[in-house]
Amino acid sequence: MRLDKLLANLQYASRKHVKKLARDGLISVNNTIIKDASQHVDPDNDIIEIGGERVIYYESLTLMMNKRRGVVSARMDDRDLTVMDDLEPVYQRHDLHIAGRLDKDTEGLLILTTDGKLLHDIISPKKAIYKYYEVIADKELKDVSRLEQPMTLLDGNNIPYECQPAIVEYHEGKQLVIGIKEGKFHQVKRMMHMLDANVVYLKRIRINNLPLDETLAPGEVKPLDEAAIKKLIE
Repeated sequence: MRLDKLLANLQYASRKHVKKLARDGLISVNNTIIKDASQHVDPDNDIIEIGGERVIYYESLTLMMNKRRGVVSARMDDRDLTVMDDLEPVYQRHDLHIAGRLDKDTEGLLILTTDGKLLHDIISPKKAIYKYYEVIADKELKDVSRLEQPMTLLDGNNIPYECQPAIVEYHEGKQLVIGIKEGKFHQVKRMMHMLDANVVYLKRIRINNLPLDETLAPGEVKPLDEAAIKKLIE
């Protein structure tokens, strides 16, 4: 890959500005100053630095995040901090997309990826990838078997839609672990309303066969290897 294209793709600077940085002696490859930014490099094996900062490149990158409450699941937002603001700069430079959003007041497992096919597989209703949530309601939940039947809810535009049956993995009192595959607007909260209850705590704990790594502090991420990614979509 050309050096100027690599650095421009990673948002260090425009290709024109990268050429100037090279002429100014601010770019090195394998500890050698590079004046010609059009030369080809191997980002997987070459040691590339710009202004003394090591350049880290991932051809494909998928992150697990323990989303914290109070940030929105968006790449940019005019009012609130986003999950992207919690990322280290080395990850912010990659074109990451959010695979299944969480509400601002919801925490837990969030997947960020540069892999378009993986993104589609996780969020496409046709793939039937279940997402599991830990729920705490404001009152004891009764008749939770209703959640395992088709249910009519309203979407973000208040248009009725048929909600597919959920999976109830655990229920005791006000606590519930539920799996859903659509992920419509406020779906879990709206399902609790059908049981005459309100959600006071909501956390996504698993996507398909991949559980949240509970060692991750709120806002922290870790890259996923191929074995972990397979658990998302198998």
